[in-house]
Amino acid sequence: MIAVDCNGADGGPAVVAEGARRSGEQVLLFGPAAELTGHEHVVDAPVRILGDEEPVRGVRSKPEASIVQAAKAVADGRAEALVSAGSTGPTLAAATLSIKRLRGVHRPAIAALLPLPTGPALLLDAGANTEVRPEHLVQFAYMGAAFMEAVVGTERPRVGLLSVGSEAGKGTPDVLAARERLEQGDLNFAGNVEGFDLTAGTVDVIVTDGFTGNVALKVAEGASRTVREAIRDRVRSAGPLAMLGGLLIRGPVGRLRAEFDPERTGGALLLGLRRPVVIAHGSFGPDGIAAAVSLARRAVDERMVERTAGALERAGALRSVPAGSVATNG
Repeated sequence: MIAVDCNGADGGPAVVAEGARRSGEQVLLFGPAAELTGHEHVVDAPVRILGDEEPVRGVRSKPEASIVQAAKAVADGRAEALVSAGSTGPTLAAATLSIKRLRGVHRPAIAALLPLPTGPALLLDAGANTEVRPEHLVQFAYMGAAFMEAVVGTERPRVGLLSVGSEAGKGTPDVLAARERLEQGDLNFAGNVEGFDLTAGTVDVIVTDGFTGNVALKVAEGASRTVREAIRDRVRSAGPLAMLGGLLIRGPVGRLRAEFDPERTGGALLLGLRRPVVIAHGSFGPDGIAAAVSLARRAVDERMVERTAGALERAGALRSVPAGSVATNG
């Protein structure tokens, strides 16, 4: 069972519920029951936490909110994973407070799958932590590699550390310290990567702080959208011959556009928690929501959380905690 928060998406609760239905997975929907008629498992939860509210305060002051109830359902074992297309802040706060971090994990990270022609690459952190320390970056690297192996099926994923140059001496003191630790570990570590490597497929996992990662992700998404719109407008304004040429390449261009469509990936994962959490984009339509639910199911079936905990423990990348406390429950 996948818990789905139906509030907060641009298209409204009905669009989210339709996407959940299209996934073919068993879901527990949280949202206004009046807008979710026809669906089997519904919890009436019309209250939502707005994006401009302080997330932790909103979660604590609105226990009846849909995202709070959905996260609690996962924490209580009534559902195996959480999907939300609402605001990222409340989702992060509700999931962290209810589902909780893996013991020994400093901070959860938002991991965004970048759809590329060469195959998806994972960028983390994409916005959960604006300031990080070297040990946080090291944990992000191992969490990202474990996800790519478990869910995407990438063998020995190549991991890169985002910096201002590929040379070993380039970057902030925190980046340099993280690089030194990653070089000593057992990851398939490729060293530093630069901004243009995000879309080049140079590595499978790109590790950075949440401030840089969020800016980089939005720049990449915005650039892709601008280029697509510019090509369309130029073809339309260039006359009948160009229009004919556009029709001739319509099929291949359409397939290429589909490869770059962020709805295909299903959104971002919140890594480092005791259960899988998927954050879908608020603009997703039913197909994007369906992909998000399917992504959550794959994360459960491939034991992403357990494999992440194991990778961190083997690498000695967990913060000091009592013996045996790497458990994924309790």
